[in-house]
Amino acid sequence: MIVANLQIPYYAVIFSTVLSENTDGYIAAAKRMEVLAKQQKGFLGIESARAEIGITISYWKTLADISAWKKNVDHTEVRKLGREKWYKKYQLRICKVERAYDFES
Repeated sequence: MIVANLQIPYYAVIFSTVLSENTDGYIAAAKRMEVLAKQQKGFLGIESARAEIGITISYWKTLADISAWKKNVDHTEVRKLGREKWYKKYQLRICKVERAYDFES
């Protein structure tokens, strides 16, 4: 689902991944992190696509909210597992969204 109607400005955290061959437990952890992220202060929404590369974009009110999410104990544990087990490579980008528009037919 595409997140809509976010009040500008806001922040987007873009997490791009290439999975390793060992993905045991990955989908369950990703779902658990999505549920947990939705409970965090400042969380605005999430979009995700997983195929050849995985791309997850989460939206936040402030940089402080993003920092608090990074420090969340459960999130820290899953990030460690990702580096040790699930990801061949990942890249994270944090962007301030100052303008956005959409189309729907």
